[in-house]
Amino acid sequence: MTTTPPTTVRPVVTGPSLARLVGVELRKLGDTRAGRWLLASIGLIAAAIVALQLRFVDDAAQTFSNFFTASLAPVALLLPVLGILSITAEWSQRTALTTFALVPRRERVIVAKLAAVLLAALASVLVSLAVAAVGTLLAGITGGAGSWDLDWTAAGHAAVFQAINVLIGAGFGLLLLNTPLAIVTSLLLPTVWGILSAMITALHGPARWLDTSITMEPLLGPDMTAGQWGRLGVSLLVWVVAPIAVGTVRTLRREVH
Repeated sequence: MTTTPPTTVRPVVTGPSLARLVGVELRKLGDTRAGRWLLASIGLIAAAIVALQLRFVDDAAQTFSNFFTASLAPVALLLPVLGILSITAEWSQRTALTTFALVPRRERVIVAKLAAVLLAALASVLVSLAVAAVGTLLAGITGGAGSWDLDWTAAGHAAVFQAINVLIGAGFGLLLLNTPLAIVTSLLLPTVWGILSAMITALHGPARWLDTSITMEPLLGPDMTAGQWGRLGVSLLVWVVAPIAVGTVRTLRREVH
């Protein structure tokens, strides 16, 4: 009598979910000393701006809206660096081999990294709101206006503003895969473009569509026209979409050593 050998049932091994990958990437943002200091600096700078306003700005201007808006631009200077570090740290810290061995589909890692830095950018807006609220309370106590006058459309625009800044950094990080080069390039290229467009008359028209310092400025106010949204969209194709697209292709094809 022959017996049939037992069938070996192999468990189905699935990769980590996208939500889990995003959580991992969020933890990675604070794993390095540079990342921790950068995240701490975002809160410290927002608090410092409000403190300076309480000390030096006229009492009538000490309002929730002014506290909040003033904290956005300094924080926006750090967010591109955060976006760059989230991408390039894999290569500078030599963890890319481990990461892509555990998650062979590199595009999922890239999506998780972009989602993580977007959440960090939105968290920075919440920090600015919280610090502005504290400033408004202190202004009311110390004789300032202490007015809670924020148009919440402006808060939505602020979220878009900070999300764009962090994605610009992530795009340069994907494109160059080198931390110092990406940081210098992300700071230098827009600056050079802004200087040239101001000096050369023929570039005045294109600058209205391609210079992010111009197209993103209306986001710091409560109202934006359809034309301003259109010009912002065109500039984002150049400074966000194109670098992320080209950088993604490069990351997917790059050999990991």
